[in-house]
Amino acid sequence: MAQPLSYRANAAKCREDADSATLDNVRDRNLRAEAAWLAMAERQERVDSARAVREAGVKLQQETT
Repeated sequence: MAQPLSYRANAAKCREDADSATLDNVRDRNLRAEAAWLAMAERQERVDSARAVREAGVKLQQETT
């Protein structure tokens, strides 16, 4: 679960950089990077959740057999 946290930290850094940028292209680049980091964090959280559900199902199946 540490990976999504580091992704979100990177997104926050990109937002800070975008907010302090004076050039439009730099601001836009940092906003795109922020969106990408947030998407990666959300994707990883979905994967982690699906893995936990799948592993719980396997464990339950093993206990009943």
